[in-house]
Amino acid sequence: MTKPRVPETDSGIQGVDIVAMYDQMQRTLRDKGWMETGDLLKSGITGGHALEIGYGPGYLGLEWLSRCPQGHLTGLDISPDMQALAGRNALEYGCLDRADYRLGRGDKLPFADGSFDAVFTNGSLHEWTHPVETFNEIWRVLKPGGRYFISDLRRDINFLIYAFLWLGTQPAAIRPGLKTSVGAAYTAVELRDMIKNSCLVGGWIKANPFGLSISGVK
Repeated sequence: MTKPRVPETDSGIQGVDIVAMYDQMQRTLRDKGWMETGDLLKSGITGGHALEIGYGPGYLGLEWLSRCPQGHLTGLDISPDMQALAGRNALEYGCLDRADYRLGRGDKLPFADGSFDAVFTNGSLHEWTHPVETFNEIWRVLKPGGRYFISDLRRDINFLIYAFLWLGTQPAAIRPGLKTSVGAAYTAVELRDMIKNSCLVGGWIKANPFGLSISGVK
């Protein structure tokens, strides 16, 4: 039986030490080829001006930029520490001229209607206080024909898969964060119920052993 959802923080990842550990974890995932870049590209987001919500250290967006030479990225996150870190990582990638990292909330996107060719996010849905409002904001800032891709963990994850993730999460000091993130994540049924009440009602929900994603076209 799936445990009830326990909401996680909506203030993002803050503090120099925690941010450094999270950066190390994400860098390890990147080096092992475990980022969601392939799924992002398969969703049809292969260029143009994209918005990334909850960019964290920035690796997903930077990997996307490295595969899309004509792409440009605007990132939005609520953590000033992550903003500074993502900027340093963009410099390391040589993408600073194509990546613009800003502070803000997904449920109140500070952009005009139809500003982006694509919107994507990974691993932040379970932190959103107002997910339906954020879905609607994603739809609002997309251009007609624009694509979106939202992925995250799933709360009903198989125990063996969870154990694999737990052991693979490095440094070990950040493992408690995995536990709370899984506990705050949604099931496919819950996600389907939420999008029924949003502008993303036509989105395609896909489940895999590790998590869930929703993608679609405006």
